[in-house]
Amino acid sequence: MSDGLDVIIVDDEQHVCEVLSETVKKFYTWGDVMTFNNYRSATEYCLSRDKGLMIFILDVFVEDSNGFAFLDAVNEKYPNAHLDTVMISGMASDDVVDMCIATGVNHLLEKPVRNYALQLAVRSIVMKYVKFAKKLLADTELAGIIDRM
Repeated sequence: MSDGLDVIIVDDEQHVCEVLSETVKKFYTWGDVMTFNNYRSATEYCLSRDKGLMIFILDVFVEDSNGFAFLDAVNEKYPNAHLDTVMISGMASDDVVDMCIATGVNHLLEKPVRNYALQLAVRSIVMKYVKFAKKLLADTELAGIIDRM
């Protein structure tokens, strides 16, 4: 386990996991990149960790479940999970788009995933934490308030 902001990729197609993982590793240096072929293993892994921040790259449908159910399962430990997710779909139907909007998932990509689109989506998630960290470093009073929480 790294000390950074790790990335979890979940897709039932092993090849897709490998391609996405290699793509992310080319530009992502803030943490480890891990892949899973089913939501149960990914859920167990996430719930066994101490941290409450992670980036999720999820296929909408995997086996008999879906990415939204996975996010609900880890939401207590990862309260920003929906906001920190890139959802991937073979076809982004109106129902999938509506579920993303309803649950707060702001990044939806269709397969085949374009490298630049994935990079920009992940970068968007990372930058909110980088900006917040800079704010904490600049505002010691705010940092003290958060530390007391």
